[in-house]
Amino acid sequence: MTDHGSDKIFGGSIPEIYDTYLVPLIFDAYAADLTTRVAATRPARVLEIAAGTGVVTRAMSDVLPDGTVIVATDLNQAMLDRASTRGTARPVTWRQADAMKLPFPDGSFDAVVCQFGVMFFPDKPAAHAEVRRVLRPGGVFAFNVWDRIEDNEFTDVVTTAVASIFPADPPRFLARTPHGYHDVATIARDVAAGGFSNRASIATVTERSRAASSEHPAIAFCQGTPLRSEIEARDAARLHEATTTAAEAIATRFGRTNIDGKIQAHVVTVTR
Repeated sequence: MTDHGSDKIFGGSIPEIYDTYLVPLIFDAYAADLTTRVAATRPARVLEIAAGTGVVTRAMSDVLPDGTVIVATDLNQAMLDRASTRGTARPVTWRQADAMKLPFPDGSFDAVVCQFGVMFFPDKPAAHAEVRRVLRPGGVFAFNVWDRIEDNEFTDVVTTAVASIFPADPPRFLARTPHGYHDVATIARDVAAGGFSNRASIATVTERSRAASSEHPAIAFCQGTPLRSEIEARDAARLHEATTTAAEAIATRFGRTNIDGKIQAHVVTVTR
C-alpha cells in the first residue's frame, strides 16, 4: 500500500487558506456541536488533539468556564501558529504534539476532544489507547469524522472535477483520508480495540455548507488542504486550472453565488 505521507502535511500557505475558506465552510457548525457535548460533562481539564487552526479551541474558550484548563495540540506547528495568531477569548495552552505519543501523564484530563483528526492517525486503535491513557477514569473522549464523500456535496464535486484534469492518476486525498473513515462498525471496533470497555455512542449529524460564491469551496479544497500537494506533485503549473475547474463544476450544480450544499459527519463519544 502506498504511504501517502503528504496527507498529514499542512504547511506553506495551506494554514491561512484553510482557516479563511475551509473553517467557515465545513467546520464551524461541527465545532459548536462538539463543544456543546464536551461542556455537558463539566470538565476541569480538557485536551484537544489535532486542533488545526483552532476552531474548536475558540469555541471551547467561549463556552467552557474560565476555570477550565484547555490544552490544544497539533502535529503541525504551522497550524498551531495560525491558531495562536487568531487567538482565543481567554488563555489556552498551545503545544505541538503527536496524538500517537502524547506528552502528558496518565489520567491528566477529564475530556479529550478531536475534530476531524482521527482519520489522519496511522494506527487508530493505538491513538485511541493513547487518549484513554491520558483520560482519568470517567473521563470522556469526544471526536467527529466525516461520513462518506457522497454525503458531502461540495467535496464530492471538487474531487470529481480535479480527477478530470488528471484522469490517468486522479488525486484522491479527499476521498482517501478525510472521507475514508466513515464506517461506523469499524469506528466502534477501533475504539474498543483502544481499550475502552464502555460502548461508544455514534450519532450521524447532517449540516449545511454555505458559501458566498462557487470559487470559495474550490479554493478551500484545492489550495487549503493536502489535495494541493497532490495536484502540485502531478503538475504544479495546473493548480489554478484545477481550482477553476472545480469552481465551474460547483457553479454548474449549485449556482455561482450564495450556494448551499449538504455535509454529514459522525460524532463519537465514549467514557473511560
